[in-house]
Amino acid sequence: MSDSPILDLSLARRIMILASVVLGSTLYATTLLVASTLLPQMQGTFAATADEIAWTTTFNILATAIVTPTTGYLVNRFGRRRVMLTCVSGFTIATWLCGQAGSLETVVLWRIVQGGIGAPVVPLANAIVLDSFPRRQAGMVSSIFGMTVVLGPVIGPVFGGMLAEAYNWRWAFYMIVPAGALAVVAIRLTLPADRPGERVPLDWTGFLALATAIACVQLVLSRGQRLDWYESPEIMIETGLAVLAFYFFLAHSLTTRRPFLNLGLLLNRDYALGLVLVFIYGMVNFTPIVLLPSLLQQHAGYPDSIIGMVVGYRGIGGTIGFASTLVIGRWDPRLGMGLGFALLVVSGLWLASLDLNVGTNELLLNAVLQGVAVGIVWVPLTVMTFSTLPARDMAEAMALFHLLRNIGSSLFISLSVTQIVSATAMNYSRMTELITPYNRVLTTPGLMGGWTIETLPGLQGLSREINRQAAMIGYVNAFGMYTLASAAAIVLVMLARGRRRAAG
Repeated sequence: MSDSPILDLSLARRIMILASVVLGSTLYATTLLVASTLLPQMQGTFAATADEIAWTTTFNILATAIVTPTTGYLVNRFGRRRVMLTCVSGFTIATWLCGQAGSLETVVLWRIVQGGIGAPVVPLANAIVLDSFPRRQAGMVSSIFGMTVVLGPVIGPVFGGMLAEAYNWRWAFYMIVPAGALAVVAIRLTLPADRPGERVPLDWTGFLALATAIACVQLVLSRGQRLDWYESPEIMIETGLAVLAFYFFLAHSLTTRRPFLNLGLLLNRDYALGLVLVFIYGMVNFTPIVLLPSLLQQHAGYPDSIIGMVVGYRGIGGTIGFASTLVIGRWDPRLGMGLGFALLVVSGLWLASLDLNVGTNELLLNAVLQGVAVGIVWVPLTVMTFSTLPARDMAEAMALFHLLRNIGSSLFISLSVTQIVSATAMNYSRMTELITPYNRVLTTPGLMGGWTIETLPGLQGLSREINRQAAMIGYVNAFGMYTLASAAAIVLVMLARGRRRAAG
């Protein structure tokens, strides 16, 4: 990274660059989950079905996943400054148009543009941040940038939900526009002009093969649960296309002279291991944010205000975690990552021990612990992954890094929701088998409490309670998967090189 021309700038200019690109990437990260809080209102506005309104999220994720790998090519073709300005400007305009949309088709279109044109922002901003400061300060600037990745998706649903409740869903998009305009001006004034690299023609074969594979994988993950997975011909076709396209991409990339993605980067041991770890990090990062609100609202009877507090406290924990990396960043990266993933294991075991009578204080403390853990992991993970890569490969390597993080999140959330749905149905079926007049426990005075099988309302109430308990078993199983994934990451961390080798 020392060969970057940005390092010739003054410290004040570097700080201004850091602030401007972090602002732009924070805004993009904020929109990733904000739409999930707006879906009910948007569904009513457009008189859409649940399946139709879900396309506003599905196509946004698809566009993001397809365009993210092109970051390296775009930087080589047009230069960092021009790509960053274009992407932040286009993202801001598309966000405004999302709020202005008057039909379902229009809002889906602008969500596609928003996801696609903004996709390079996060990996490119990360590369610029790492390349703007000397390597010895990589931990500090990674900590600052990490708040973008972790806290942006937390901030978005909280403030977006508040604005949607006070006004309507359009204001959740409008709130981003002024800050986006400020980010454009800041990037224009602070980021120095750079010359594009060697103008290499785009490997259309590799790009289209990879785009097809990613699109099919995301469609499977987004629609699998809704279509009952491999009971659906659509899911089977998409899975087959994904496997075929990915095989074609690998075969082409290994035999062509100038591939779309340089697979030679995977020969760097730290980078290859970092990709695996960031995939797991993506799996465990957002899963509790997605699962807990539905559990607390639908089954534990918590109001939206408390659920918002739980999400907000996770952001507080994340701030503490990133602040602590100013000290932890001086350690061997393996120690920092090990500590962070160990705390995720503790939080997962804690979540798996909860029941439907869980108290608010316990939820808030667990949310803080989750935030601290993901904050601690990010900085040593980033430093270890990119410490031995040259600056010329940073944009391309960073794009793949963030792509795998996003795919990990989509994959694990889909698996967790599938586990909850299947476990709820299976356990409900098993428990209702015991509800018969021949079960002596049900007819013993004093044992049934307020439940009864003698009346229709009593049976309805008992059915609701059985469904709550069956769903809780599914959530416990999902939190168990979360814990196992975090524990597996600790084992992989041990394979990383120590500080002395990585710093060289």
